[in-house]
Amino acid sequence: MSVRALAAALAAAGLLWSAGAWAATGGEDILARGERLFQIGGCTNCHTAKGGPLLAGGDAIKSPYGDFFAPNITPDPDYGIGGWSEEDFIRAMQEGRAPDGSAYYPAFPYTSYTRMDEDDLRALKTWLDTVPPVAQPSRGHGLGFPFNQRWAMRLWQWAFFEPGRFVPDPQKDELWNRGAYLSLGPGHCAECHTPRNFAGALMWDEAFAGAVLPGDEKVPNISGDPERGLGNWSAGDVRTVLQLGMTPEGDFVGSEMAKIVSNGTGKLPPEDVQAIAAYIKSLPPR
Repeated sequence: MSVRALAAALAAAGLLWSAGAWAATGGEDILARGERLFQIGGCTNCHTAKGGPLLAGGDAIKSPYGDFFAPNITPDPDYGIGGWSEEDFIRAMQEGRAPDGSAYYPAFPYTSYTRMDEDDLRALKTWLDTVPPVAQPSRGHGLGFPFNQRWAMRLWQWAFFEPGRFVPDPQKDELWNRGAYLSLGPGHCAECHTPRNFAGALMWDEAFAGAVLPGDEKVPNISGDPERGLGNWSAGDVRTVLQLGMTPEGDFVGSEMAKIVSNGTGKLPPEDVQAIAAYIKSLPPR
C-alpha cells in the first residue's frame, strides 16, 4: 500500500483526527490550546459564582431533581483539582468518574466531553493549572431522596451513557468535522438545546429541537427547521449570534446564551466560529 493510500485509510478510520482537528491553529502552544478549549466549553458559566473567584465553584444549577453546584476546579490541592493527575482529569471528562471511582451526576456534561481528544484534555488541564488556586470548599448538591443516592449514578451510566471519542465523517470536509467536534464535544451544545427524558438523559432522536429548563426558561430549537429552528438563518447569521449575541432581527440573546457568548464563543477565533456555524447549519429539521 502506498503512503498516500495508507494516510487516506487512516483518515477514514478517524485515526488522524487528533492532528486534523487542530490543524487550523497554526501550531499554537499547549496553553493557548487549553485556553481556547476553556472558552469553547464556557467553563466560567457553571464553575464561577456571581461575584466569586474564578472557577472556585458556581451558583445553583436548577433541575427537576434539585439544585446542583459545580465544584471548585482551581488547582488548589485540597479543595480544587490541584491533586488530580492528568489521568484523573481525563477519566472524569471521558468516563464521568471521580478519582475515587464514584460516578458523577450528568449535570456535569461528561456525556458530551467523552467525545474529546486526549491531547485536547491534557491541554485543558495544563491551562486550568495556571488559574490562581482558591482554598474554598465546593458546595454539596441540594438533592432530596432518592436523587441524593449517588451510587445510583452507576446504574444511570449503564443505562444511558456510552463513552467514546468523536469519529469524523469521511463524507464531510474538514470544516464541518471540526465544527461537529467543537459543538458535540467541548462546546456541549446538545446539553441545553436537546430535550431530556424522565431520567435526565438526552433524547437524541430530538437532537437540537430545543428544551425547557426549570422555571419555564425555553432553550431554542437550533435545528434546520425553517419555522421552529434556524432553517431560514444563513451561516453568517449563526456566526453573528455566536460572536456578538445578535440575531438576524437585531435582538440580542439573553440569559444563559448571553453568558455563553460573553465568556465563550465571543472570544473564539473566526475559524472556530465558522466551523461551528457550518455544523449547526447542517442540522436536519426537528
